[in-house]
Amino acid sequence: MKKTHFSLVLFLMIFNFLQAQNIIKGTPPVIAEKDLTAYIFVYFTGNSVEEEAVRYAVSADGYHYYHLNNNKPVIDSKAISSTGGVRDPHILRGEDGKTFYMVLTDMTSSKGWDSNRAMILLTSTDLVKWKSNVVNIQTAFPENENLKRVWAPQTIYDAKAGKYLVYFSLQYAGGPDKIYYAYANKDFTALESAPKLLFVPKSERACIDGDIIEKDGVYHLFYKTETEKAGIKVATTTDLTLGKWIENDNYLQQTKDGVEGSSVFKLNNSDEYILMYDVYTKGKYQFTKTKDLEHFTVMDNEISMDFNPRHGTILPITRSELKRLIVKWGMPEKLPKINNNPVLEGYYADPEILYSNKTKKYYIYPTSDGFDGWSGNYFKTFSSDNLTDWKEEGIILDLRKEVSWANRNAWAPCIVEKKIKGKYKYFYYFTAAQKVGVASSDHPAGPFKDSGKALISARPEGIKEGQEIDPDVFTDPKTGKSYLYWGNGYMAVAELNADMVSIKSGSTKIIKVDNTFREGTYVVYRNGTYYFMWSEDDTRSPNYKVRYGMSKSPLGPIEIPENNIVIQGNPDIGIYATGHNSVLQIPNKDEWYFVYHRFSYPNGIKMGDAGGFHREVCIDKLEFNPDGTIKQVIPTHEGVESLK
Repeated sequence: MKKTHFSLVLFLMIFNFLQAQNIIKGTPPVIAEKDLTAYIFVYFTGNSVEEEAVRYAVSADGYHYYHLNNNKPVIDSKAISSTGGVRDPHILRGEDGKTFYMVLTDMTSSKGWDSNRAMILLTSTDLVKWKSNVVNIQTAFPENENLKRVWAPQTIYDAKAGKYLVYFSLQYAGGPDKIYYAYANKDFTALESAPKLLFVPKSERACIDGDIIEKDGVYHLFYKTETEKAGIKVATTTDLTLGKWIENDNYLQQTKDGVEGSSVFKLNNSDEYILMYDVYTKGKYQFTKTKDLEHFTVMDNEISMDFNPRHGTILPITRSELKRLIVKWGMPEKLPKINNNPVLEGYYADPEILYSNKTKKYYIYPTSDGFDGWSGNYFKTFSSDNLTDWKEEGIILDLRKEVSWANRNAWAPCIVEKKIKGKYKYFYYFTAAQKVGVASSDHPAGPFKDSGKALISARPEGIKEGQEIDPDVFTDPKTGKSYLYWGNGYMAVAELNADMVSIKSGSTKIIKVDNTFREGTYVVYRNGTYYFMWSEDDTRSPNYKVRYGMSKSPLGPIEIPENNIVIQGNPDIGIYATGHNSVLQIPNKDEWYFVYHRFSYPNGIKMGDAGGFHREVCIDKLEFNPDGTIKQVIPTHEGVESLK
């Protein structure tokens, strides 16, 4: 490697490391890497027209792949192509995290290798339904009369241009295959301009099957040389369209057999990459592993597939995306069981859970996490009918737009459903700028309207330290009275007036707890006993945990059992900082669920203090002993089973 290239790469590695630190200190990513827990393999299977179609397979670990839809096509080639067949599918997740882009060679080999002039652009938001458009290079752009073939298109987002760059090989009569590019239009239905040259080797000999991946600010273009000794090579650049490529003369394939269709993907929650390629002369794939995209180790013995793919690509996907595919095309028999924790994708904390009698659904109201120093400024809610599949209902309260008395530190909400004059009404209590406010709505998913002022804005009398945060509302089933609890460093309680947006004068009191109390009060009632739960330690501490006490009154005093830990982390399986909980009782049943947050898995424990604002929400079962004490909850990755 040239010294100048090394210096540039070193600079870019340092720059991107610093950028990564800013991500930790900034705002949540569109898709958190910790939520990428599976893979989709998009491929075709052979040279007959029936085989030239898009097929799917999935994997839980990136090593073992299982076909979907009985290895039959998931998209009808005849419905989307001009030739009746498609090949070389490439799939990309868009910058918004939720749009997927696929590009295909519009071709059937039965008509000859020089027969095609077109590619197909597709978009989807669910990986199931796709919108498609044929782009015929020869007819769309003048002066392409000598065009012989358009092969293996792929897409990458060019951050400098702010556009999606589609690249592919073209061959004109009398010349070698070269890799060209054009930017897609905004709707990804056409190309903005005629193709321009992206890359041709110094040898000026043919190259096809380009695959570009960005690492540490450097773009790596893997490609197949065609007319010299055939094989996979790589070239690098820091700007996709300047034409300044540094070529690596080494062949990268780890076999003497003919290969094509190389593709690179990053293993989830890892610093390792897989370079795979189609060993087309043997009808199989070879997988190799690398950390630096320069040195590759064969891992064929670790890979398994129950199908024989040709030239395709692999993309990391989330659990919800995997579930969507399984709902549509069935669960592969040997695919490992899917974990249900965390229940929400993204960074969220301080979960409040509610069953709505109005909608007959469950709702989680969390802190929006992933912001530096807990600096989030809006609240969302999520709904479910089974406790395992959660739908984001969007932002229900934005401090910057809808709250006049505070615009920062949106934390730790709670909610209560009340039937007033025959209609359900929802009162949402939240922390903002270390004060407690209240907003109301006629629907559990909002929109919520703020009351216009803080409900709690000062420490209770006699309290010298702590914060006015972490509200919890409990309605006593014996009396129908509702109580507001709050406090960090102290546990305060006050009775709410019937309007639910004001405090009964003179009702505020401090409930004595032992020195394990930090924050996050939560109260439930069962069989004549009031259970008080709270969090111990700091949310940035791996030892953050939940304890409890018991009382005969919603106002205390609290009796603390000898072993009063409700939940704590399990380092043996990478679970830390399990705290700030709420509790769900299934209506009319003695069936209970414990909802809490923890450091995001698996990397939260490596983030230092930032682990305390990169948290995720989980649910596990809550059970009681015959004497009424609480069985310690065991935190799991599996989570709870879907409710029937």
